[in-house]
Amino acid sequence: MSTSPADAVLDAAAPRPLPRPRSSSGPFPDARSRTRYWSVVGALVVLAAAFGLGLLAIDNPMPVGTRGFWLIAELRATSLVVMAIAAFCQATATIAFQTVTNNRIITPSIMGFESLYTVIQTAAVYLLGVAGVVALQGTAQFLAQVALMVGLSVLLYGWLLRGKYANMQVMLLIGIIIGGGLGSVSTFMQRLLSPSEFDVLSARLFGSVTNASVEYLPYAIPLCLVAGVLVWLNARRLNVISLGRDVCLNVGVDHGRQTIYTLVLVSVLMAVSTALIGPMTFFGFLVATLTYQLIGTHDHRRLLPVGVLAGFVVLSGAYFLMNHVFYAQGVVSIIIELVGGSVFLAVILRKGRL
Repeated sequence: MSTSPADAVLDAAAPRPLPRPRSSSGPFPDARSRTRYWSVVGALVVLAAAFGLGLLAIDNPMPVGTRGFWLIAELRATSLVVMAIAAFCQATATIAFQTVTNNRIITPSIMGFESLYTVIQTAAVYLLGVAGVVALQGTAQFLAQVALMVGLSVLLYGWLLRGKYANMQVMLLIGIIIGGGLGSVSTFMQRLLSPSEFDVLSARLFGSVTNASVEYLPYAIPLCLVAGVLVWLNARRLNVISLGRDVCLNVGVDHGRQTIYTLVLVSVLMAVSTALIGPMTFFGFLVATLTYQLIGTHDHRRLLPVGVLAGFVVLSGAYFLMNHVFYAQGVVSIIIELVGGSVFLAVILRKGRL
């Protein structure tokens, strides 16, 4: 049966049904996103290995392979372990915290961890003088600082996230107020210090791997590993929590209990990181933002490992560049905070989806 030219023109002009978009309930919407994810993971692993080896070997005064070379490399390896702990704690805590608060422009530092650390350090120098810094050295003092920070957080969570009037926004607001109040107390005491005491204190109030001691690591590593593994094992529930309270109730997830549980783990991670290396306000935010931008998935089982890798790359890369390119070892944390704060402002001012 032949078709007339008019019928052929009409058939060509008729609207055709649009192809159905590919969709998936898995961690990746399509094969391209999966390929991008593994490409990012591979690139981060290569960068982490390169920066780590660079920090171990470059400018080592001893010949490669000698006993002296390995002794110096072992000392430097301690700094790499501290960087890995800080990246693990900050990345895991920030991503989990932003998920349960349903807000990607805040960090766990908003709850006053760093302000409490600053008060402890300042009060020690104010009451005991320069000897106060020495008094805060040691395993017992490290564990006491961690316990105080976790205790403050658990008190807030138990008070403000339970009961009939539980409210996340009120908890965050009170956390900001407490942090501001502790910061004011610290500033008052710092103004009463002598110049020499203030100079010694300032070195402790900047986040740096040099603040960590080897004797802290046997306690810091198990604490952060236990808390981090528990967060990762709870990744599927975090995926549900990220969809909102109503979705959690519909699928049978106890939103309130899971929120408190996650926040307690976050407080442990942040307390360990802050007590180990000092305050780094925007480091976790910078790492979390990079993670969201690098990979296109909602699955926390993929987000958390990439966040840890990105955190280690940022921290080790910053130390590598400052130590071996610009020869300015004392400004690493300042640069990270400057970049992180700039990214924070850019995210807030940017139009569109956060």
